[in-house]
Amino acid sequence: MEVLLKEAAAFEKSKMSHMSTSDRVAASREAKRLILAINEFYKKNKDAKLMDVMKRLTEKKKKIEKRLKGTPLTT
Repeated sequence: MEVLLKEAAAFEKSKMSHMSTSDRVAASREAKRLILAINEFYKKNKDAKLMDVMKRLTEKKKKIEKRLKGTPLTT
C-alpha cells in the first residue's frame, strides 16, 4: 500500500511537458494502473485520503488524454 502511494506521489510530481505521443500513452496507462490498484484498497477501508489521491491522478490522466486526442476539427 505504501509503495503505491509513493508511486502515485512520484507520478503526480513528474513533469508532463515535452512528452512524445508514446510517452503520453505510457503515462496514461501508468495512471490507470495506479488508480485501479488504489481503488482496490479503497474498497476495503473507505479512507478519504485514498479517494483524494485517486481524484488527483484522474485529473492528471484526463489532461494527458485530452492532449493525446487533440482538438476536434470543426467544419
